[in-house]
Amino acid sequence: MELKELLSHVDHTLLAVDCTWEQIKTICDDGMTYGTASVCIPAAFVKRAKAYVGDRLAICTVIGFPNGYSTPEAKAYEAFDAVQNGADEIDMVIHVGALKEGLDDQVEEEIRLVKKHCDGKILKVIIETCLLTEEEKIRMCGIVSRAGADYIKTSTGFSKGGATREDVALMKAHVAPHVKVKAAGGISSLQDAEDFLALGADRLGTSRIVKIVKENKHELSDTSY
Repeated sequence: MELKELLSHVDHTLLAVDCTWEQIKTICDDGMTYGTASVCIPAAFVKRAKAYVGDRLAICTVIGFPNGYSTPEAKAYEAFDAVQNGADEIDMVIHVGALKEGLDDQVEEEIRLVKKHCDGKILKVIIETCLLTEEEKIRMCGIVSRAGADYIKTSTGFSKGGATREDVALMKAHVAPHVKVKAAGGISSLQDAEDFLALGADRLGTSRIVKIVKENKHELSDTSY
């Protein structure tokens, strides 16, 4: 896969608790320079970032992050507020405990509620695969598919594990055709990125791929960067 194509699947991510506007501005600059799918940033920076990039780059943010146990109404308002501030894409975290209790209808309804408040913007649902059994992951594939979300996403990157090749393949096999897969957490090399895309991921949530390209741009011959 050519590097430009790979980068077009990257959600260039910065969600550190102590990140500053100067750091956010830098990843926005990098996202525009390297042609990433979006930058994924904290909600507090969305309005400023959107004013900075305009239509040159999609702005993604996270809600219910990273634990997912705020109320559905709180998540819905977070989504509404983010969209009002200019977010193009929303990554929400499910209430993992509700899934483990077997409250699948409740989890599905929460996703539907958030989607309603996304005002047509892309919604990605983070299921935190490292905390789920295989059966729970498969159930979440069905829930996300029925709820009308656009993507199912492996991980927040803030729990005990990130994306695995096995999980991406499993999710791709069990979601409906209209649902895409986002791998996130622990994607640390170009080979990781290529492997996840080959297994069926459409997006990659990572802070490292652009950094690798920047540091090795003279050795990477298939791009003009």
